[in-house]
Amino acid sequence: MKVYFLLIPLFWSGFLCAQKKKIRTVDYPTEFRGISDEILANGKAYEQLRELTQNIGPRFSGSKALVKAENWAEKKLKESGATKVWKQEVPVNVWDRGQESLEIKIANGQWKKINMTALGSSEGTKGKDLIGEIIQVKSIEEFNAMNYAQIKDKIIFFNIPFDQKVVNPVDTYLEVGKYRWSIPAAVSRRGAAAVITRSLTSAFDDVPHTGSMSYDSDDKNKIPALAIGAKSADELEKALKSQKVIAKINTTSTFKDPMMHYNIIGEIPGNKDNSVIIIAAHLDSWDISEGAHDNGAGVVHCLEVLRALTQLGYRNNHTLRVVLYTNEENGVSGGETYAAQVKKKGEKHVFAIESDAGGFSPRGISLDMIPERRRQFFAWKSYFLPYGVYDFDQEYAGQDIQPLKKLAIPLAAIVPDTQRYFDIHHTKEDTFDKVNRRELLLGAVTMAQAVMIIDRNW
Repeated sequence: MKVYFLLIPLFWSGFLCAQKKKIRTVDYPTEFRGISDEILANGKAYEQLRELTQNIGPRFSGSKALVKAENWAEKKLKESGATKVWKQEVPVNVWDRGQESLEIKIANGQWKKINMTALGSSEGTKGKDLIGEIIQVKSIEEFNAMNYAQIKDKIIFFNIPFDQKVVNPVDTYLEVGKYRWSIPAAVSRRGAAAVITRSLTSAFDDVPHTGSMSYDSDDKNKIPALAIGAKSADELEKALKSQKVIAKINTTSTFKDPMMHYNIIGEIPGNKDNSVIIIAAHLDSWDISEGAHDNGAGVVHCLEVLRALTQLGYRNNHTLRVVLYTNEENGVSGGETYAAQVKKKGEKHVFAIESDAGGFSPRGISLDMIPERRRQFFAWKSYFLPYGVYDFDQEYAGQDIQPLKKLAIPLAAIVPDTQRYFDIHHTKEDTFDKVNRRELLLGAVTMAQAVMIIDRNW
């Protein structure tokens, strides 16, 4: 009995110690601070962005520059700590912009050249002048109400501006952007000669913005589709109120033979299991742009996440996999190819986060996932607040990881401050000098913090 009672205190002492170990939680504020300190003090993202934009430049599908960028990305992934790096083949349709011009003539006037850019995948005029009368419409409903005679052989000018009253520019972009994508097919279907669209921008300058579009697969009357800047759109609208306006379009855009590009992938295997967390961005850019914000910033965010966690000696539970997608701008072939391979191999993915909204200061994380997962993420909001990250209500994740949604994988995206983003989006103005070093690094901080807390808990 004496021995028994002596053992009781020892038993309870050991039990309580075990319980303390069991209930001990990770000190997330300290870990978040460690990530922030490492990236803000030692981050490589800004200099890497300088290399990508200044030494390589525009990285459009089919270009030698994109091939150069693929090789650069392989090297940088290894330098950032990836222990395995590989290329994933992605067949890509190659569209070439060629030469392009737009002129307009008001009654009894001279031809006046207008700043313009063809939309991606647009049919050209084969170098011949296409001349026709411009007819303005200000909504899809107005266009649908027109009869065949009003549209036949005309150049339809879709003048749908950004809604300046909407505080979040992304909301307006998603609303108006669907028209840029679908209008060329709708106009072509009804016998028009060409379509001119107002650029998707919140600015009031005269910089034209390109972007993707589509035709019907069986369309035999594919027409040229182009965009003009906000200032030119306003001037054209004013002219059309009082007189007839003629346009002359000359473009040589065309498709060339398909070629092989690559998703560039690097990873650090998990210490607990082989399930995957994707850290994503797209490597390509439009042909008229250095692609500093879209999406050089996203590329270097991903590299910096890997570098910082490696430098901190972080032991990841799941495999951390950076995927730098190809052909996002004019096809999303990289995203579709990757998702198809995940499904084919039966790979388990627990989370995917993308950076594709620029290098401005992070303000939130968009969560495209089931309500249960959203509630779990909401519980961590307080850890992000000291870093100015507060918006967790948005639900759209990036274009490249969208195909993974069909596989029920939780998706997320960095939400930067986008008030200036659509001034330069898809234009020649998207250059390295528009990116602030500290804001860029803060985006990598937010992305790394999100990856870490998901890796710890899911």
